Amino acid sequence: MNSARTVTPSVISDRKLHLIKKCSDQILLSPDNRCCKYLIPYLDSEEGKALSNEDLLTFYQCVRTGIDNEDSGLGCYAMTPDDYTKFGGFFNAVIRDYHGDATGTAKHETDWDASGVGEGGVLDVRKLGFDQELSMRVRVGRNLKAFNLPGKMDQAERIKFEQQVLGAFQALVDNPDYGGNIYSMTPNFGEGVENPNKISDEKYQELVDAHVLFKDMDADPFLKSAGISSDWPYGRGCWQSADGQCIIWFGEEDQLRIMCMKKGFLLNEVFDRLNTMLKTVESIEGIDFATSDDYGYVTSCPSNLGTGMRASVHVKIPNLTSDGTDAKAKEVCNPLGLSVRGTGGEHTPIGADGTVDISPRARLFIKEKDIIEKLYKGIELLMAQENKPAEAPPAEAPPAEVVATEEAPKEEAPPAAE
Repeated sequence: MNSARTVTPSVISDRKLHLIKKCSDQILLSPDNRCCKYLIPYLDSEEGKALSNEDLLTFYQCVRTGIDNEDSGLGCYAMTPDDYTKFGGFFNAVIRDYHGDATGTAKHETDWDASGVGEGGVLDVRKLGFDQELSMRVRVGRNLKAFNLPGKMDQAERIKFEQQVLGAFQALVDNPDYGGNIYSMTPNFGEGVENPNKISDEKYQELVDAHVLFKDMDADPFLKSAGISSDWPYGRGCWQSADGQCIIWFGEEDQLRIMCMKKGFLLNEVFDRLNTMLKTVESIEGIDFATSDDYGYVTSCPSNLGTGMRASVHVKIPNLTSDGTDAKAKEVCNPLGLSVRGTGGEHTPIGADGTVDISPRARLFIKEKDIIEKLYKGIELLMAQENKPAEAPPAEAPPAEVVATEEAPKEEAPPAAE
């Protein structure tokens, strides 16, 4: 059982001051822990004081990962789509700090129309000097209004959610544009009901190795504290299209992670195909995504709010990674608003040939079309630095002219530099 659910409302109420004290101590050690930074004034605010015991229990679940993990930069996850409103005083402060909205009034706008980017909507990386196809991927996080977010789901709700979305997956399988298969890790649907899509352990590992399915999330301390990794493997799995280019995960950090990927030269192809697939999924009965008037599409983690989008490419930059690390690449990418990861995802090493994963950091208060354009322009600027001629070492100074003088007293030679 997830320990985050065993804390009773009365205990939460009694621990209010202790939470504030613990956050105060953590702020001294980790000033970037936004959870603790904003939890302290929130619990002392009128909204915080007015929370019921039941609400306090949910709020504690929202912030527990920031309490347990002092090195967290965000430290909070929503447990239900309504939490961003119910605990608005807390989440609004965290969100606008993290996403850099100094005005405090920005509202998210959704816009997938990329016809005006590049050359008539075409983003061809060959124009940036690439003569080999790049691995390209665009994904979004989505959650249904009718269910709790993964951190608050119990095993029964995870099963119910899987059964709900099976209709959507079957509709994709039956669609000649997609086809494919449903792979589920759920052992059974309870009360003797078999799972027709259950896969073997060997098949699961094969799909993980092929980067089609995700690993057990229990090893992630942040997801574990938030309850997101509980009840494994119930309610976890994916649908994959027949061509292998479209995948929908279910039961990860968000209820659904919807993605398109391929190798090619036209960055807009994966973007446009994902947009088309999303429209298809949203048109299926029973699929109603949770949204916020202020923050766009609702996600478990505030970092993914808005577009919920991560658009990335794998690019080879052997010069910028010649020291075996991505340090120089990050120096170049950070001012461009780009994140640099290893080819296996966050906290993984760069490729032996200098290949890294590049993606724009912005998710919220930015339009979808602007993310894909930002990625294209970021690649262009990154490659300009990669291909920049190496600076020649400074020329050695000519030997000093020897002038005859009286012999100076001899000194012991200094030790040779190591």
